[in-house]
Amino acid sequence: MRIWCNADFGPEGMSLLAEGLRAHSLVLSDKRNRSVLTAGQRDPALSEADVAFGQPDPADCLESRSLRWIEVSSAGYTRYDTDAFREGIRSRGTLFTNASQVYADACAEHVLAMILALGRQLLPSYAGQLRDRGWPYNERRAESRLLTGRTVVMLGFGSIGRRLATLLGPFGGKIYAVRRQIHSEPGVHVVPEANLTKVLAEADHVVDVLPENEATRNYVNARRIACFRPGARFYNVGRGATVDQDALIAGLQSGRIGAAYLDVTVPEPLPPSHPLWSAPNCFITPHTAGGRDSVNLELVRHFLANLAVFEKGGAMTDRIL
Repeated sequence: MRIWCNADFGPEGMSLLAEGLRAHSLVLSDKRNRSVLTAGQRDPALSEADVAFGQPDPADCLESRSLRWIEVSSAGYTRYDTDAFREGIRSRGTLFTNASQVYADACAEHVLAMILALGRQLLPSYAGQLRDRGWPYNERRAESRLLTGRTVVMLGFGSIGRRLATLLGPFGGKIYAVRRQIHSEPGVHVVPEANLTKVLAEADHVVDVLPENEATRNYVNARRIACFRPGARFYNVGRGATVDQDALIAGLQSGRIGAAYLDVTVPEPLPPSHPLWSAPNCFITPHTAGGRDSVNLELVRHFLANLAVFEKGGAMTDRIL
């Protein structure tokens, strides 16, 4: 098969890819990107490929008559999540997969780390170490919280949500997941959107793992924030556009939201003057939740494993279409 790729996975990753594709023809685009967040540029070489791996241009994918399978090297796939793309891909019989499972552990551990850091007052203590080096013994102890027995509401429930639910399991709380497809999940109460208001009122922690599309933009808005249990903490490792950031800031200022942790924002990078930086109890990381030292190698391994299944006509991991 002719396999086109426009990603740069570094020396080790590219070597692993070449080795894994010795039985095929690997076509490397002249316009390769190291960041999975960067949109791919148009490339005529894609038109003759059987398989595309990386971040191919959506129009190139739709115009290709030979393309049988696309795997994007990211968990998010906003630029492909349109009616025109879905209908076009389905009409050609082309398969579409992402790499959600590669990022699931990292994103889930990132959320858990922030839940625990906020609960155990690690961030204020570290800030004090950088400033006056005081010893607020009574204050820190009084403001510390347990995760044990708490209620977590997840907005969206894919690979990241499932992994986070597993990590939360030993803490013995209640986990709700709000999504369109309602079916049972071990240890998780899956609820329809119609019940969102009720479960938000119970939540100690609200975790946004939503993709960005027409239905999810500004999903976390003033109306839904008003339903939060007072003092609930909010976390976003989904997409920045799923949150009305002005409403979020207002919620932090009023105390309706006790604290917010954001790994994704609009725009990115977030300008130094943006009000989110100075919003009370708002903590920001620069879209690093999915990162880990071996991510490039794992992306290639994910693709090669799916390729082996694809050749046999089996069910591939992280299939979207």
